[in-house]
Amino acid sequence: MSSDPTPPATGYLRVRTDRGHRVLELHGEIDIAATVEIIPQLDAETGRPGARIVIDLRHVEFFDCSGLRLLHRARQRVLDRDGELRLVCTHPLTLRVLKVTGLARLLPPAPSLDAVLELPEAASGTL
Repeated sequence: MSSDPTPPATGYLRVRTDRGHRVLELHGEIDIAATVEIIPQLDAETGRPGARIVIDLRHVEFFDCSGLRLLHRARQRVLDRDGELRLVCTHPLTLRVLKVTGLARLLPPAPSLDAVLELPEAASGTL
């Protein structure tokens, strides 16, 4: 169940709380223009000590290297503050990009929000 809905910070990002995790749901085409709008909210969410973050890419239609940098930035900020970051992704092309670049090993994608919130901490990108 979701709670604490936050109005969209941009057309590309919606933030809410679900089972003790902040869920950052990305939408549309995640390219350089989108990341410029997303970064301020991403930094606010990932800058808290011990943050428990899920990035949900299920509503993303396009994802380029700017999106990869966004995920890497989020992962590093969360890990630097002893938090955890989890990823939801089902789009075949985005999954392929994550695998080819090696980011899928650092941040294993799950097929659903339910699946990712049931993962043990060791599988959540905290390694």
